[in-house]
Amino acid sequence: MAKYRSALPQLSNKFFITNGGLETTLVFHEGMDLPCFASFKVLKDEARCEWLKNFLRKFVDIARKYDVGFILESPTWRASPDWIHKLGCVEQDVVDMNHKAIELLCDIRDEYETENSQIVINGCIGPRGDAYSPTTTMTIEEAQAYHAIQIGVFSQTKADMITAFTLNYPEEAAGMVKAANAVGMPIAISFTVETNGRLAGGKTLKEAIEFVDKATQNSPIHYMIDCAHATSFEHVLIPDEPWPARIHAVKVRDGTFSLI
Repeated sequence: MAKYRSALPQLSNKFFITNGGLETTLVFHEGMDLPCFASFKVLKDEARCEWLKNFLRKFVDIARKYDVGFILESPTWRASPDWIHKLGCVEQDVVDMNHKAIELLCDIRDEYETENSQIVINGCIGPRGDAYSPTTTMTIEEAQAYHAIQIGVFSQTKADMITAFTLNYPEEAAGMVKAANAVGMPIAISFTVETNGRLAGGKTLKEAIEFVDKATQNSPIHYMIDCAHATSFEHVLIPDEPWPARIHAVKVRDGTFSLI
């Protein structure tokens, strides 16, 4: 049974942090060949699983040091059907890799959680296509059907919530939310933006957030911005309007260059 799914502690006034970028660490610091930035492949190797635990422990130690909460993210950004197939894996890997990822995170929570540092287990999902060049897009209904497979797997684990990262057009985000709603999973939506503050699909953050909220009756627990430098979006956050208040988290990168 999920520990916090029905009452997520980060929605209170307590401060939460999360881990740094896993995929970039694997590629640029560990020298790992990571096709499609698919970090779930570390779960197929026990030595790599132990490395992953140690990687995450370093960040959880920071949370415990400062008595803040922690959101543990699963290495499953690419563990959805299309990407699984592109990487030469079998359909059963969608189930097995997502299950194994959550089990690994639960082991860390059992080891590290304290009363002052609550740990939320977060199932990570990503876009069906290229996060930075949406050449093929889906309708809300198509996105719901596609992402329902991975989201459905998470609903059968101890994952407390789901976060959809590096999204670049709102229809896919809305479909993800509807798929999560169908199985009772809380979901956060994280858009990535280009250097002009717009999604790669062309929408502004305001347009994207308002579109998803309207299409899903304000269902996302909150929004995020990820994989963008703060200078790319700080100028578009208008404090006198209601939509920026829906953004509760950021996961920024240190580069200001375009990823298109």
